[in-house]
Amino acid sequence: MGDQRGEHRLGWLGAGRMGAELVRRLLAAGCDVSVYNRTQAKAQPLATLGAKVVDSAADLASCDIVFTAVGTSQDLIDAVLGADGLLSEAAAPSILVDCSTVSAEASAQIRREAGARGTALLAAPVMGNPRVARAGKLTLAVSGPRAAFDAAEAYLNLLGAGATYVGEDELARIVKLCHNLFLGTVAQSMAEVTVLAEKSGVSRQAFLTCINASVLGSLFTRYKTPAYVSLDFTPTFTATLLRKDFDLGLAAAREREVPLPVASLVHQIVQCLVGRGHGDQDFAALLQLEAESAGLELISEDAEISDGLEPPGDEGENTGADTTP
Repeated sequence: MGDQRGEHRLGWLGAGRMGAELVRRLLAAGCDVSVYNRTQAKAQPLATLGAKVVDSAADLASCDIVFTAVGTSQDLIDAVLGADGLLSEAAAPSILVDCSTVSAEASAQIRREAGARGTALLAAPVMGNPRVARAGKLTLAVSGPRAAFDAAEAYLNLLGAGATYVGEDELARIVKLCHNLFLGTVAQSMAEVTVLAEKSGVSRQAFLTCINASVLGSLFTRYKTPAYVSLDFTPTFTATLLRKDFDLGLAAAREREVPLPVASLVHQIVQCLVGRGHGDQDFAALLQLEAESAGLELISEDAEISDGLEPPGDEGENTGADTTP
């Protein structure tokens, strides 16, 4: 990745599962990273890798570039603008990079108030989950001032497979919503054809192996395959969170007078999934809902199958039991 140490002092606010994975990538590249997490104990493992763990978000204000990875819009507002927040002291970073999935309204509020302090905001929501991040295949859509993107691009690219500049202001938030609308639609289509194949007598493992080897196979279909084969719906992204993004995406479409007939139907299917009590499960549980609708009883095939995220040379060592995407 190249040694970036000494070029900029980096701060990281929010060391949950995703944030911690991304900080590890920066540390592995030799970056100088200070970390704050609301529950400090969760950030301590990063100290053994070279991170400096600080006591408050305000302690990151003297860094050149600060990244945030928090759970909700309100979490971001509190962490940046709150009493002990990043911008509560006299100092302020030159660039703030938000990797969270938050509303465009919250992002615009942060952009205005940070801009008044001389801090440029880059909206940089990530696309992928912590395991995808660990494999170095995470991608980011980034919007905001082009000069700020150019200054932060080297660090953004260290976080995964690459960052794409999509324009000014909050456009990256729209890209993330479009991404997740597509995510849910593909997951539902994948569930439907898998159930049709199985009810016709084809095992899920055989069917999905064939699909993954075809031109229709993708990184997404491959890393969801172990969950579909072994019925492991341990959450990486819950059905409730997917419903939230469909709500936001369809609202954005109405505002712009863009019809989304397929996504609208999938929205109702995801709503059904939540209403049937699967809201806290991974959205791969769409497979279970589809099977119930088809009168098919699913049984875990408990088969060894790759999720496509192994380092080169490790293929075949993953099993459906330990590779939830």
